[in-house]
Amino acid sequence: MNESDALTAVSQNLKEETLNNFVIKKDIEVIHNFVDVKRFHKKPVVAFKQLIAPKGERIIVHASNFRKVKRVDDVINTFLLINKVIPSKLLLLGDGPERPFAESICRDCIAAENIKFLGKQEQIEDILPIADLFLLTSEYESFGLAALEAMAAEVPVISTNAGGLPEININGYCGYMSNVGDIEDMCKNALSILQDDAKLKQFKANALAQAQKFDIAVLYLNMRSCIIR
Repeated sequence: MNESDALTAVSQNLKEETLNNFVIKKDIEVIHNFVDVKRFHKKPVVAFKQLIAPKGERIIVHASNFRKVKRVDDVINTFLLINKVIPSKLLLLGDGPERPFAESICRDCIAAENIKFLGKQEQIEDILPIADLFLLTSEYESFGLAALEAMAAEVPVISTNAGGLPEININGYCGYMSNVGDIEDMCKNALSILQDDAKLKQFKANALAQAQKFDIAVLYLNMRSCIIR
């Protein structure tokens, strides 16, 4: 890294982690990840939403590569707490080494019929818009691009406060954050949004506004202006 012409990090947290773990003699420029808001900001397909939630259940989504650091069991257990209180569905997008374990948790649970594993999805932008909430329970995220993509689709985020997530998920504005493993708090925060239509509508609007700050067009213009200066 010290032999590089330039060093960048996708979040302030990753910059600090790098400086804490390596002897870095160069400055690290934080350049956040970006999202193409136009790609994700779509109207939900009504027929698809009715297929997933025929009785108007709330739809909760998680997307990841199903590694241990994602703590997908916390996603499932948080959902099970939510499902005890309100009719709801959980869509799990992605694949990875922890998927068989996650499936084993769901197989015999009382709400198994409300949980669907959809595997890898190339067109995730067609699925996110039908969601009411996005769950991200990771032990660590250098940035949290999946959360940002959900926000671009007007989906509030319930996440942990790990790594770079606090830099994009503004607590009480476009979602809520909890300590890693605190599924009871994540459930409480989720219900506070899902049980209040007016609050859900406001958080959806706030999520989009937050994502627009990281839109590829906005970041490109900012970087170009810095280069010109």
